[in-house]
Amino acid sequence: MAAAVPLFLSVLLLLGPGSWSQAESPRDSLREELVITPLPSGDVAATFQFRTRWDLDLQREEVSHYRLFPKALGQLISKYSLRELHLSLTQGFWRTRYWGTPFIQAPSGTDHSFLRYAVLPREVVCTENLTPWKKLLPCSSKAGLSVLLKADRLFHTSYHSQAVHMRPVCRNARCTSVSWELRQTLSVVFDAFVTGQGKKDWSLFRMFSRTLTEPCPLAAESRVYVDITSYSQDNETLEVYPLPLTTYQDVILGTRRTYAVYDLLDSAVINNSRSLNLQLKWKRPPENEAPPVPFLHAQRYVSGYGLQNGELSTLLYNTHPYRAFPVLLLDTVPWYLRLYVHTLTITSKGKENKPSYIHYQPARDRLQPHLLEMLIQLPANSVTKVSIHFERALLKWTEYTPDPNHGFYVSPSVLSALVPSVVAAKPVDWDESPLFNTLFPVSDGSSHFVRLYTEPLLVNLPTPDFSMPYNVICLTCTVVAVCYGSFYNLLTRTFHIEEPRTGGLAKRLANLIRRARGVPPL
Repeated sequence: MAAAVPLFLSVLLLLGPGSWSQAESPRDSLREELVITPLPSGDVAATFQFRTRWDLDLQREEVSHYRLFPKALGQLISKYSLRELHLSLTQGFWRTRYWGTPFIQAPSGTDHSFLRYAVLPREVVCTENLTPWKKLLPCSSKAGLSVLLKADRLFHTSYHSQAVHMRPVCRNARCTSVSWELRQTLSVVFDAFVTGQGKKDWSLFRMFSRTLTEPCPLAAESRVYVDITSYSQDNETLEVYPLPLTTYQDVILGTRRTYAVYDLLDSAVINNSRSLNLQLKWKRPPENEAPPVPFLHAQRYVSGYGLQNGELSTLLYNTHPYRAFPVLLLDTVPWYLRLYVHTLTITSKGKENKPSYIHYQPARDRLQPHLLEMLIQLPANSVTKVSIHFERALLKWTEYTPDPNHGFYVSPSVLSALVPSVVAAKPVDWDESPLFNTLFPVSDGSSHFVRLYTEPLLVNLPTPDFSMPYNVICLTCTVVAVCYGSFYNLLTRTFHIEEPRTGGLAKRLANLIRRARGVPPL
């Protein structure tokens, strides 16, 4: 799906928010939020979310005027009766073991009979993808938080992911009427030691080469959240400038977090110079402590030797000291890796672990990949290994990529689970809460939903010697050029018989001299 994204987004270049009649109150709203989180590894993560909500059922009501909601996406919903759309482009890999649980996650399932899932594990993400994405925003990149979206800074990061999410949202408890919600999210991870010249200090200008000047005039909310959980009154090692006017505390991903809040709609936040440059400084170097390990993380690799058989292995880590929980594992494997399902083994603590649910859909050559889905119970403080053997297929010579010796990418595994929380969360109003809770709504405060992706794999396939055809082609072309060129030259050349000339200028001058002397001419 990612390969078709540039073409899809290029259609959206003709968008533009129109004016709204003053006699009718607007039924749509825009909220923009930025969350800055210092990671345990010393890097800095920045998460943008632009949420547009329209109190209108696009599938039942005819719409002729668009204000904040992009017209191209609205017509897509109306024409194809779209229920949900989640499209993401990611460059890099989120290192859960060192960065913690990812902040933005995909939502839970939809009915599989209506679900279409596709993934392209290797694709170059560039400004051609970012520019149409920014044009979907009501203020584009002219005002608000979107002014920080500078391409040359975003694409020189350790991790970059941009996404578009559309879904219907119930307006009341019975869901008799719905609204459509569009979320545009972007997550980046900056290497603090590179951007900060060896220091863990950071600022908006150092990360984005820009500062905040004004909020988007069409936004109902425009806020920046800075994670200051590491800050302590007794041990002041972390300093945030300018000092926040308000703070926010909540249970995020199972742990209690504290955030400094900067409301751009508050005139006191942006100073007289009309510029807000948030800065975070460490008064003294933090202690070299091991980063906290998340309760759930995974690792995937391919093993074996030769170019015929191999083994796919996935390691699932449950680091909780006493609680076990189930994990839904989804694997999509290309058809040219022929899986042997009877070799599927799942072991935990040296014992066999039978899955509670398993679904397998075999691949069809050149039509569809393998689909393997399992529900596995992870014991407490354990490592569960899921492995399956495969055989490499030999492709047609026209199916190889221009660099076949580089290898072929296999899409990552997808893990979905309700992970136990360190601190129980209280139910809140998801619609009115900030970015944190709206992304992770759960009914039970003792656990939180997590969706993780393992790293993509690079697998070598049997590759013919493409140098031999090249040599044969070069030799054949040389022989044909020499033979055909000579034969063609003989067929097309014309021959003429030249009669001897009577002489040139020198001969005529010599004859004149000989005649003057009375000697016979030559």
